[in-house]
Amino acid sequence: MKKLILLTATLLMGAFGAFAQTEMSGEMFELAKIKDGIRNRRVSSYDKGGYNRDHLEPIKPGGTAVLADIKGAGVINHIWITIAPGPERLSRNDIILKMYWDGNDEPSVLAPIGPFFGQGWNEQYNYATFAMSTGPGNGTGLSCYFAMPFEKGARIEIENQNDIQIDAFYYYVDYLEMKKLPADMGRFHAWFNREITETLPEGETEWGVTGAQRANKDGANNFVFADIKGKGHFVGINYYVQNPTPMWYGEGDDMWYIDGEAYPSLVGTGTEDFFNTSWCPKEKYENIYFGYPRVNNDIGWLGRTHAYRFFIQDPIFFEESLHGSIEHGHNDCLTLDLATVAYWYQDKAVAVPAIPDKAGRKLKPMIDQVMIHRWRNEWRKNMGNDPKLWGDEVK
Repeated sequence: MKKLILLTATLLMGAFGAFAQTEMSGEMFELAKIKDGIRNRRVSSYDKGGYNRDHLEPIKPGGTAVLADIKGAGVINHIWITIAPGPERLSRNDIILKMYWDGNDEPSVLAPIGPFFGQGWNEQYNYATFAMSTGPGNGTGLSCYFAMPFEKGARIEIENQNDIQIDAFYYYVDYLEMKKLPADMGRFHAWFNREITETLPEGETEWGVTGAQRANKDGANNFVFADIKGKGHFVGINYYVQNPTPMWYGEGDDMWYIDGEAYPSLVGTGTEDFFNTSWCPKEKYENIYFGYPRVNNDIGWLGRTHAYRFFIQDPIFFEESLHGSIEHGHNDCLTLDLATVAYWYQDKAVAVPAIPDKAGRKLKPMIDQVMIHRWRNEWRKNMGNDPKLWGDEVK
């Protein structure tokens, strides 16, 4: 028994020694530490008169509102928002969120508010992750827990690009006020991109159904979700795809070109693999780091799917630049409606690229049974209009 106790004590001492030597820590370990010189602050839409009208005044079409204009140094650690009217009248795809750090005139965060918080296509639905969540109340509450440091001030604003006014906008911006920002704190960035991808001249040859497939050797036609100059690390992506065909949309590989590489040093094996899933899933699944909170319920993979992945334990580091892209179908052979919001940190605040304008964000219609029947009619004519055509015949 004495030998067992001695052995256990030795193992524990060794474990704690390794803990100290490597400066390992976890959330609960950090939570127990007593900090100096930090003060909690909040900017919110509360009624300054003490009544219950705790939202901003209506924001007219084309109008902007400043949610926070903070001086000095600190770290935003929580944002919560809810909006009225709902998406049936007011598009969250046309409320643009902008964040500026350290007195910059150009935003380091630029995205429609719905996609930024993890809701695509002006839809609302619940989901929960390590960094973000929406709901409950059918996705009406939008929350973000990304740390957003700043040394010389922070400004957050929204622009209403809808044709109707925002009647009520409620929000919290919680932050830690500091005399001096700790060293090595990066600046948070986020960027929205959207593209209706183009198929190859020979058509949509996915899985070799309609023709031979070519190799993708350079990634030149991939969908780009990050094109970053500077030093930092990539920490997350929300990926929204609307697929106009029942064919599987996700044979596309992710490709990462780090620090100006001619060939990507990180290459994936398929879209669902990139999001830590497998074998063409179409079921809802939510993990704190990855998941599918919205999936299509149509024929095959026809329709809309939202996947996310947050690189909390495995950031992608870069010293000079990062170019992140993904194929739309194997060798970029599919026409898809792809939109993403990428999240990363850099050693200083910089402007992100422009995002598609309102026309460039206009939603594509859902493919329905009427459109599918029209496809069938064209196929029948192509097959000679035999009255007994079933659908599995091939010319």
